[in-house]
Amino acid sequence: MFFVRLKSFFTRLIEGSVKRMFINMKCVHEETGKNRFIMFFDMLWCAVRYSVGHLDYRIMGFALIKGKDRKTFLTMNHNLTVANKLNDKSMFYTLNDKTEFDRRYSEYLGRGFIDLHRADASELAEFCKDKKTVFAKSTEDFGGAGMSREYIAPDTDFDALYKKFCDNGQFLIEEEIVQHEQMSRLCPASVNTVRIATINYKGEVHFMYALLRVGNGVNCVDNICSGGMYVLIGEDGVIHKNAYCNDDFRYYEAHPVTGVKFAGFEVPYFNDAVEMCKKAAAVEPKIGYVGWDVAITDKGPVLVEGNTMPSYALCQNHLQTDSKQGILPKYEAILGKDFFR
Repeated sequence: MFFVRLKSFFTRLIEGSVKRMFINMKCVHEETGKNRFIMFFDMLWCAVRYSVGHLDYRIMGFALIKGKDRKTFLTMNHNLTVANKLNDKSMFYTLNDKTEFDRRYSEYLGRGFIDLHRADASELAEFCKDKKTVFAKSTEDFGGAGMSREYIAPDTDFDALYKKFCDNGQFLIEEEIVQHEQMSRLCPASVNTVRIATINYKGEVHFMYALLRVGNGVNCVDNICSGGMYVLIGEDGVIHKNAYCNDDFRYYEAHPVTGVKFAGFEVPYFNDAVEMCKKAAAVEPKIGYVGWDVAITDKGPVLVEGNTMPSYALCQNHLQTDSKQGILPKYEAILGKDFFR
C-alpha cells in the first residue's frame, strides 16, 4: 500500500505543475508561517500516508492539522471509491448529455429548452419567439465550456443562427435563467449557482454539503475553472467565511467587482434547494453520488446540471470552516467505515 501511494504521488506530481506546487507552498508559508523546507517533506508524507496532494494540503489546511485529525478528511481516493461504488457508468449519459439531463429532470428545470438534434430552424424561431436572450450549450462540455449567450433581435436570421449553433456543436438551447435579486446583487454578470452534493444509499437520500459558486464579474459563467470563486454554505443557508479564487490563490472578504461581502450573505430558498436536490437524487438510483448545480430564481431553486464526481476538497477548505476535522466521518456515518476498505 505504501508503494502504491508513493507511485500515486509522483504520478500526480509529474502530471501536475511543479511550479504550482511551490506557489502553494509559498501561500501556506504566508498563511501559517510554517518553514517551507519542513513543509515540503510534510507534503511528501501526507501524499504517501493520506493521498493528499499539494493543492489539497493547502486547501484542507494540513500544515495546521496533525495526527488523528488528518484521518478525518475525505481524500481523492475516498471520493473515487464513493463515486465508483455508487455510480453506474452505464447511466452517466443521463447527467453528462445535457439534452438527456433536461428531458429526464425537466420537472426541476424551471425553464424551456429545445434540442436541435430534433428541431429545425423554424422550430428554433418559434422557441425564441418573445425572448430577448437564449443560452446555447454544447451537450457534453463541462466547466462552462461550449456555452454562449445569444441575443435575439426582431431581425434575427434563424436559418443562419441555426447553422451557427449546429456548426458550434451547440445543440441544446435553453431559456435564460433569471436569478434571484439577492444572487444578482452578489454578481450580476453570471448566474451564481449553489453546488449541493447528495448521496442516495440503500433507498435513502442524504444531503452532504453545499457551496456557493460566484462569477468573477467578467465571464458569464461562475465555474471555478473559468475564474470564478467559491465559498462553503452553512447548513443554515448562510455564508460565514470568505470566498476563495483558485486562479489567483486569494481569499476575498467581498466580491472584487460588486463589493458585496460574503460573510453574512444568506442564500434565498436554501432549504428548498436542498429538498429539490434530494428529490432529483431519487430519480435515478443507479447514480447515487451527485453534485447538483442549482440556480436560485425569484420563484425558487431550479436545476442547472448534475455531476457524477462531486468535489471532495472544496467542502473541506480550512479557512471556510471552524473545525480542524474533515467531512469523512459524515460519509462513514452513512456508508459505514467498511465501505472504504
